[in-house]
Amino acid sequence: MNWRARIGYLIVALILAAGIGYGFMPRPVPVELIEASQGHLAVTVEEEGRTRVRERYVVAAPVAGQSRRITLKVGDAVAAGQAVAFIEPARAASLDPRGRAQAQARVQATQAALLAAQESARAAAAEARLAEQELARAESLGQANFVSQAAVDQARSRLQSAQASRQAADYHIQVARHEVTVARAALTEATAPAGAGSPATLAVTAPVAGRVLAVPHESEGVVQPGQPLIEIGNPASLEVLVEVLSTAAVKIRPGAKVLLDRWGGPGTLEGRVRVVEPAGFTKVSALGVEEQRVRVLVDIVSPAADWNSLGDGYRVEAAFVLWEGDDLLLAPTSALFRKGEGWALYAEEHGRARLREVQVGQRTGLRTQIVGGLKAGDRVIAHPDEKITEGTRVKARPN
Repeated sequence: MNWRARIGYLIVALILAAGIGYGFMPRPVPVELIEASQGHLAVTVEEEGRTRVRERYVVAAPVAGQSRRITLKVGDAVAAGQAVAFIEPARAASLDPRGRAQAQARVQATQAALLAAQESARAAAAEARLAEQELARAESLGQANFVSQAAVDQARSRLQSAQASRQAADYHIQVARHEVTVARAALTEATAPAGAGSPATLAVTAPVAGRVLAVPHESEGVVQPGQPLIEIGNPASLEVLVEVLSTAAVKIRPGAKVLLDRWGGPGTLEGRVRVVEPAGFTKVSALGVEEQRVRVLVDIVSPAADWNSLGDGYRVEAAFVLWEGDDLLLAPTSALFRKGEGWALYAEEHGRARLREVQVGQRTGLRTQIVGGLKAGDRVIAHPDEKITEGTRVKARPN
């Protein structure tokens, strides 16, 4: 074999060895690289809320009776003092033949009782006249000393008793007359045809000007005192009611900024916390877990023209801003992991992963403020896994 053939075989062997070596060399790990940059960061608490009219007035029935049908519809405008409902006196129940006969019998019984009371009164009057005559005779005989003073006193006592009996009989007559009147009125009202007469009606008025929000009792029917008839309010005076976890409510202060999103219209509305209620309540979540929640009331401060399509009971997403800052060095939160008592991440330098220990500030679910250990423009590995270690070759994953 000449030297040329030997050189050829050597070259082929070197090529094969190089190919095998290249095949076993570790490949760069594809990763998602995100550049650390200056920006705005806001730490928020997000919860679902709903709008409601701030001043809502429920107009209720002041007395029991028959309410006429309410003609107002939801959305109608009403003025202060406008009559929104009318209540008639309660109608008597209609009588069947047996009940009508009983009512007529009661009328006849009360009339008979009146006659009996009148006769008793005449008898009591006669007794009183007789007692007066006996007293006059006893006093005359007493002056002539034919009867004792005790007999005169007895005659005077009988007269007083007779006069009291006559007065009581007169009172019995008055009672009997009233009972006759009541019995006749009950019979007349129960037997009167429907719609007869014009009973006095009570007009229920609106306390303020606004729009009708709901009509709980629209149809004609019997109402009781305090029963809701109609709800009135001003849809332009909306507030947002948000139920937040009690652990988050302790961080929210009156006056805090609130971002209202996903309300159905364009853009994000701004609000301010007005009240954080001091009392919480227990609510069962969709997963069946009991949670302690607190109601937070938010005023919408964005121009009314931006949210004039919102109404009462609409759903919104509220983000309570607990802290915010501008011109901060930010990195993805997913890039951070624990290293001892501190935090660390991997930065890309010349195609290799380099471990960086960093100091963090405020954090959100997506971005974290980096206080030290990183500078703007550095590219960090967004989601490091167990394949990434110090010095690992990496390459940017294509989008």
